[in-house]
Amino acid sequence: MRRDVFQAIADPVRRDIIEMLAVESLTINAVAEKFDVSRPAISKHLKILKECDIISIEKQGRERFCTIQPKKLIPAFLWIDQYKQLWEDKLDNFENYLHQLQSKNKKHE
Repeated sequence: MRRDVFQAIADPVRRDIIEMLAVESLTINAVAEKFDVSRPAISKHLKILKECDIISIEKQGRERFCTIQPKKLIPAFLWIDQYKQLWEDKLDNFENYLHQLQSKNKKHE
């Protein structure tokens, strides 16, 4: 099955893995130790991230290190970014509405 970046980021555990690997490369065991789920479950998440080219896994001696491939996250960023202004406008409007309500409440006190 061909996977894409959106499938990779759809799961909260995979997003947490991406966040960890953005800080530093980790061994598969080090990644697994950070979660309260089974090692096979983490292996499955890592496999999906690798299939989506979000991470690479390289063998160094007896260990296998996971490294983030941040450029592969660009399509998701670009898709989300196009909605940024829309949400900022909506949040600004909501904030203005709340300020209006607070002003009315202060006048009636």
